[in-house]
Amino acid sequence: MSDFSADYDRYQSDLSDADFATLAVRAGQVRTQEGEHGEAIFPTSSYVFRSAAEAAARFSGEQEGNVYSRYTNPTVRTFEQRLAALEGGEACVATASGMAAIYAVCMAHLQAGDHLICSRSVFGSTNVLFEKFLRKFNIAISYVDLLDMASWHAAYQDNTRLLFLESPSNPLIEVADLAAISAFARDTNTLLVVDNCFCTPALQRPLSLGADLVIHSATKYIDGQGRCLGGAVVGRRELLEPVVGVLRSAGPTLSPFNAWVFTKGLETLDIRMQAHSRNAQQVAEWLLQHPNVVKVNYAGLPSHPQYELAQRQQSAAGGVLSFEVRGGREQAWQVIDATRMISITANLGDTKTTITHPATTTHGRLTDEQRDAAGIRQSLLRVAVGLESVADIQRDLARGLDALGE
Repeated sequence: MSDFSADYDRYQSDLSDADFATLAVRAGQVRTQEGEHGEAIFPTSSYVFRSAAEAAARFSGEQEGNVYSRYTNPTVRTFEQRLAALEGGEACVATASGMAAIYAVCMAHLQAGDHLICSRSVFGSTNVLFEKFLRKFNIAISYVDLLDMASWHAAYQDNTRLLFLESPSNPLIEVADLAAISAFARDTNTLLVVDNCFCTPALQRPLSLGADLVIHSATKYIDGQGRCLGGAVVGRRELLEPVVGVLRSAGPTLSPFNAWVFTKGLETLDIRMQAHSRNAQQVAEWLLQHPNVVKVNYAGLPSHPQYELAQRQQSAAGGVLSFEVRGGREQAWQVIDATRMISITANLGDTKTTITHPATTTHGRLTDEQRDAAGIRQSLLRVAVGLESVADIQRDLARGLDALGE
């Protein structure tokens, strides 16, 4: 029987200059002796060694190979290598969720007495993780305006070790100047960590703009169909080694089945992100004209404050937008409750369009002061535009929006 695995190095070498679409389908695959065309799933907790000496060499790291699926698994490795190739990173570490990825990076690169600078414009759970848990370990945190470089400079301290941001941000779709913040990170010898969930590498590659590490909630667009939880960190190998150490000891690792689902999701990532972006652009332009919508946040609109930056930094504007209705929470909830097709859920990145009220869901655990500082008003709705007919999405949103004027 043929040993296809022996061809791996040659096969991957042939992909070194491949385009994004090819890497999304081919990178990281290792065929077993069975010669399977699709990627194999290895649902095993442990591995058998040929001898006690081999087991010792594997556990000590002297010999490469699988040790225990908490931190070494062939299916997970395929996903990691493919995502690293798409992001242009040396390596990738997969985790049990996007939040686990953020947690692992912080545990790996921060210690008591360190200081973290974070944009105010981040996912609510990220804020809770930093405030409720990192502060317990005497890690200081400063929050800054994502768009104001002066505030980043002013927040810097001698003990600052890490900068964290999302771009585009959740839920206001603010676009950070990644090159400028990367230059600041280099000048201050700090690590810049960028959550690339909304764009994915299909639309934006923060590492190429100077970021040190990229975070993903693979639960979102990388999966693309709302099936599994998972996360990932991509970057230089030396920065990921301590992250692997956290996973090896604490165990917030990705299951082989979920890794397999995400690997298959990457195969269609490029075409899905382009389709999401086209649909979202049309929905955003339609919302902009509606009399009961007072503001639309979408980086593909010329009215967006960072439109020109987004045009340079991203290849498309993505599938997520937010908008404010005329009124407050009551009116925002009326729009949500009037929908019949759109899914009322806080998840995003799905083929199905979703809608949520950030102030009471994704950012509901923040204080009123924190939400106000982040610009998250009660009138704000976030829509992750899916792959349905744009006319049907608009019709469903119109049910509630049109009724607000009655």
